[in-house]
Amino acid sequence: MTATCPSRTSLARIANKWTAMVVIALSTGPMRFRDLRTSVDGISGKVLTETLRDLERDGIVTRRVYGEVPPRVEYELTALGRTLYAPLQALGLWAEEHFAEVLAARESYDARRQP
Repeated sequence: MTATCPSRTSLARIANKWTAMVVIALSTGPMRFRDLRTSVDGISGKVLTETLRDLERDGIVTRRVYGEVPPRVEYELTALGRTLYAPLQALGLWAEEHFAEVLAARESYDARRQP
């Protein structure tokens, strides 16, 4: 995991919370920007745009523009992006299964740190 290792930048992208949420949202199929923004609660338009551009650059998402009026744009996972869904889904399931333990650990930690 040297600073110049390409896998390090890929891991940083994948570990980003917005990346995980966008990939999970797109796992159900192509989505328009506004639908993605609704699905990924709490993400700003600017951050969603940046996340989608980064994912497109990394070959995880494809952007399809339809020649219609008004223009229609859809985002979809590529074959590479679909391979990322399973590990992200496993992380999501882990978080759901262990959230109570994590919250209890946080409370215990915070209680010890209070003066």
